[in-house]
Amino acid sequence: MNINPAESTMELTKLSPPQILFGTELDEKSSSEQFLLSMYDSVQASIFVVDVLEDKDFRYVALNPTHERWIGIRSDDLRGKKPEDILSPIDAAKVRQHYADCVRFGKTISYEQCLQFQGIPTWWSTTLTPLKDANSRVYRLIGTSSNITPVKQAEQAVGLQAEREQLLEAIARRIHESVELETNLHQTAIALRQLLNCDRVLIYRFQADGSGIIIAESSVAPSDPLLGKNITDPCFNDKHREHYGRGCIQVVEDIYAAGLHPCHIDFLASLQIRANLVVPIFPEQDMWGLLIAQHCHQPRQWQQTETDLLKQLATQIGIAIQQAELRQQLQNLQDKMELQKQKYRNQLQQVRKFEALVRGMTEQIRDSLDETQVLQTLTQKLAELLNLERCQIELYSACQTLVTITYEYTINLPHCQGLTRQISNRLEVYQPLLQKQPLQFLEIVPGWQPKLLVMSQMACPIFDTQGILGNIWLTKPTQEAFEEFEVELVQQIANECAIAIRQAQLYKQTQTQLKELEKGDRLKNQFLRTLSQELRTPITSISLAVQTLESVLTPAEISEIEIVPQLLQILHNECGRESKLINDLLTLTYLEAEPDPPTLIAIDLQSWLHPIIESFRDLTNCQRQQLNLIVDHGLPPLETDITDLERIVTELLNHACKYTPAGESIRVSAHLIGDAVELNITNSGIELTSNELSQIFEPFYHLDKHDPWKHSGTGLELALVQKMVRHLGGSIYVKSAAGQTTFTVKFPF
Repeated sequence: MNINPAESTMELTKLSPPQILFGTELDEKSSSEQFLLSMYDSVQASIFVVDVLEDKDFRYVALNPTHERWIGIRSDDLRGKKPEDILSPIDAAKVRQHYADCVRFGKTISYEQCLQFQGIPTWWSTTLTPLKDANSRVYRLIGTSSNITPVKQAEQAVGLQAEREQLLEAIARRIHESVELETNLHQTAIALRQLLNCDRVLIYRFQADGSGIIIAESSVAPSDPLLGKNITDPCFNDKHREHYGRGCIQVVEDIYAAGLHPCHIDFLASLQIRANLVVPIFPEQDMWGLLIAQHCHQPRQWQQTETDLLKQLATQIGIAIQQAELRQQLQNLQDKMELQKQKYRNQLQQVRKFEALVRGMTEQIRDSLDETQVLQTLTQKLAELLNLERCQIELYSACQTLVTITYEYTINLPHCQGLTRQISNRLEVYQPLLQKQPLQFLEIVPGWQPKLLVMSQMACPIFDTQGILGNIWLTKPTQEAFEEFEVELVQQIANECAIAIRQAQLYKQTQTQLKELEKGDRLKNQFLRTLSQELRTPITSISLAVQTLESVLTPAEISEIEIVPQLLQILHNECGRESKLINDLLTLTYLEAEPDPPTLIAIDLQSWLHPIIESFRDLTNCQRQQLNLIVDHGLPPLETDITDLERIVTELLNHACKYTPAGESIRVSAHLIGDAVELNITNSGIELTSNELSQIFEPFYHLDKHDPWKHSGTGLELALVQKMVRHLGGSIYVKSAAGQTTFTVKFPF
């Protein structure tokens, strides 16, 4: 049957579908035609016929019963319609492109496509065959399609599963890599929306007041973005919260067909939501927020696989949130530790400054007995160290009823130094201080109106074992309390203040006693000088009387009485001894007062010592003692007072001869030791006890039990030697061990 392509569609409607398809009027059907007709009617494949018009447009002609069942459209209703009349614009454009390709190529083509009929997407595998007229023009297309939706759904399920696994793996990787929670949630929302091919994915976090905020969003909806907005659902009551709190989910394919409360429908519609899939997020036990997938302009049939995916993602998000919270807790702990470390470093630095201040105070207390200088300096340094507005030291009266601000350093506050307070007027302050307890409080500074000035004050008591002395007051220009370590450090300073105050008090007492002692010494020296002068006169008279008596008595008269020579000798000896004692007393009192500086002359010890030593040679020989002199060669000249030095050496040699037994030795030596000349007088055969050594330079101290020759003396010789050595700027000490005793005299150059 030859059909003219120019025939109108109305003419085609007069023919049955088989006639249209095969171009034959079946008034008398042959067996082959009957077979084709049965195939057309009963075959499981979908068959459709499309006419190609002169203007290249397309009109549907017929559908076989199988296709009618699949797409839900009767063949009679389809006939004469364009693709746009039964398909969405997007689907219509897709099928037109395939029809145009078949016409252009002029041969059979095959393809797969997804089309929506009555809102239901279906997949088709289609073979399109062109029919040509005598002029080889394609005037009709015969399409054979198979519904492959189950296969495609299976493929999509496999692909979705793979993508879902990739998405879950990506989230887990970001969690493992400690990606920031905000970044992780944002990337998750984007990936989930792309995977579900939905309009919008939101992550919603609950606030303490029951509202919530959108913290992540991925959207292709034309509406305004919701990210960062605080959204409160007026219908989200405790029932809904309990519903989600049990782990339940909400699946809404169409808000208008889900039986929702009208206020909830209005709320969702205001956000342009048509289909909603909501899954709760639980980091631990408490619900944290919601993971939401939405369709905005049309219903959406949510698949179980999609619901399962959101559940799994919510679990992973919960893990990410928990890890982020743990990281935040760790960071907070690290920050806290860093603050503690910084605080400790600051405290350590403060402690070191305090230690330096305490050391400085200790040195000042050791080097200076001036209490005013030490404590006044302390108030300034303490104020600078602690950034104080004022630092004061107040001292109690003897009866502890008054307190006086004795030392003060202030920057802006009024000066109070010298102010005296009655303790009874502020018992609440001074009672704990008198019990040796530090005190802290806030105080309003008077006179600062209209601006009220409140400062932090602290007082630390100054006390020792003997009692309480006063308080240190510190004023901060802020209301921040003093820290415990600062209180402890200031208390240490207060203890040092107690030492300074007690030392100053002791110094004053000592100075008073010293003045009394000096007065007594002056009186004693005056008495000794007077006594010596008074004694010198009768001794001189006695000596003159003895000399006169010797001159008037003739030798015969003296020899007549045997005892007279002995009496005269005794008188001479005692007069000489008493005269020496008086001279020694006068010299001693002179040296203990303020003697004139010595007259210095440079001498060569090698030549100067030799005649002095030789003057004792007869005495040592008589007492069977060995006397030796050793002087280093090249010894530099010594500047000294030769009279005093000769007296020193002579007295020490007299002492050595007096206490050296027969057969023992006496050695005098001179050496250069460092920057000093050292004279040593050593005698063997005698060893003194520590008690004897400690008293040997005291006036009138005698070593009678060690004197084998029973020599007499005044008892002032060694006391005079010590005074004279010091007068010459030298030092003397004695040591005794191993059967010998050594006096050492040092004179610096």
